[in-house]
Amino acid sequence: MLVAAPVVVADSKTLKIVEKITVSGLSSGAYMAAQFHVAFSEQVNGAALIAGGPLYCAQNNLGTALAHCMGKADAKPDLAAIDSYLDQLEQTGLLAQRSNLQDDKVWILHGSADTTVHQNVGKALVSQYHQWLTPANITVVNDKPFAHHFPTNVSGHSACNVSESPFIASCDYDAAGELLTHLLGPLSKPSASTTGNLVELTQSQAGSHLAKTGFAYIPQSCAKGEPCQLHISFHGCKQHADAVGDAYLTQTGLNNYADTNNLVVLYPQVAASAFNPHGCWDWWGYSSEQYISNKGPQLQAVKLLAEQLYPQ
Repeated sequence: MLVAAPVVVADSKTLKIVEKITVSGLSSGAYMAAQFHVAFSEQVNGAALIAGGPLYCAQNNLGTALAHCMGKADAKPDLAAIDSYLDQLEQTGLLAQRSNLQDDKVWILHGSADTTVHQNVGKALVSQYHQWLTPANITVVNDKPFAHHFPTNVSGHSACNVSESPFIASCDYDAAGELLTHLLGPLSKPSASTTGNLVELTQSQAGSHLAKTGFAYIPQSCAKGEPCQLHISFHGCKQHADAVGDAYLTQTGLNNYADTNNLVVLYPQVAASAFNPHGCWDWWGYSSEQYISNKGPQLQAVKLLAEQLYPQ
């Protein structure tokens, strides 16, 4: 059982989370965001995916993950085999109907200087979503010389052509604003400095391999009881809080937009382990062979964590 710590709001009201969920993620977090989007498409209506590959790319096999889902130039994800497996899951109720995805919004960014996940893998992700969504609802950005990281328009981070911890870079490009605008529509300008609170949440579902603590960013407006939407942001490998502190939780720019657009941002955290030393989300099957289904341990854990933020 996973139980989130109670969110204390300014006037003791519960948060008023409304409408559907949107998700985003970097690297393994992009794989996880797509998994969450498709598994729970009744509740999720948009996904932003940075430096990721197609859903079920690894096909529950680490060797396939390394050969066809990461940095090799000859990587060739088997979309036909993947689609056949997704059909099986859908027919047995282990995946939401992909017809739910048709009117969703998807934003995909893949840097041309990314050597961790090859552009061919990113192109396969684009092709996959084109099977499911109305083409006009998909935005693809693949012409920027970005390395493997979350690009920002803030100075002081890593150089844009470098992929290094904490994998947030200064690129004169506002990925947070671009992805949220595509998912949610026109936005108010971000706050110059954040004014909300980063709240700790207890993560304890057995078998999920999540860290003990997750986080949610709660803007003042949401804490006061104004209706707010929920966005779930999945960190990448080596980017969990135990590895980089609050860097991913506070430096991407998402919270600044959350402040001015009534948006709660949930930051679930996965734990590093002997078989997952970099703290990656499960996109190849280390937690369960059902990792992409709606019974997948990590997907179930994050869904339950999100539900703790909804009014009871």
